Amino acid sequence: MPELLQALRLATHLVISGDPELAGVVSLSLRVSLTATALAFLVGAPLGAALAVARFRGRRAAIVLVNTLLGLPPVVVGLLVYLLLSRSGPLGNFGLLFTPGAMILAQAVLGLPIIAALTHRALSALWRDYGDALSIDGASRWRAAYELLRMGRAALVTAFLAGFGRAIAEVGAILIVGGNIRGATRTMTTSIALETSKGDLPLALALGLILVSLSLLVSTLVLSLERRAPDS
Repeated sequence: MPELLQALRLATHLVISGDPELAGVVSLSLRVSLTATALAFLVGAPLGAALAVARFRGRRAAIVLVNTLLGLPPVVVGLLVYLLLSRSGPLGNFGLLFTPGAMILAQAVLGLPIIAALTHRALSALWRDYGDALSIDGASRWRAAYELLRMGRAALVTAFLAGFGRAIAEVGAILIVGGNIRGATRTMTTSIALETSKGDLPLALALGLILVSLSLLVSTLVLSLERRAPDS
């Protein structure tokens, strides 16, 4: 117990003092996860809107696929991205493996189904409520999708935050494609795993405190948006 309290005290000191190594890891984690979430959102939100409004052959199968991908194991995503980016893979010439770019791609793949599924769910409810009114106004389905995206801004922010929460907490996929290289591809989650295995508990605890704080912030924002959604 005294050892744990001492490690916690040192971890708090690292956070308050702005330890350079700690700051570098946190900064890289935020850059990678925010970029990955933005890319996932750019694809996932329109996809979710299309699934909610458009009617086309295979739509139901596409919805099932998106929902199935919610449970896709991160290590499988890491393996697939690794195969794509390896020297013998189709994207091997870009030299992205073991770089932040590879980690962004892996996190984007993981976040996309979450954003698409949440967007589809929210906009489907709006379509049931306002679809007839939009149809009466003569709006095309694509224009209707745009109007629903505008009306469901709070739901879209919630989807973005959920995707970011998945990305920032990921370890398996980015460990495979990033390599956990110090100063280059080491994020909060991979650093926690490494420092814990090395016995450096203060740094691991400091990163854990920051990661938990970010997760708490995201959860609070999501809950706040969900409570305000009926009034939006």
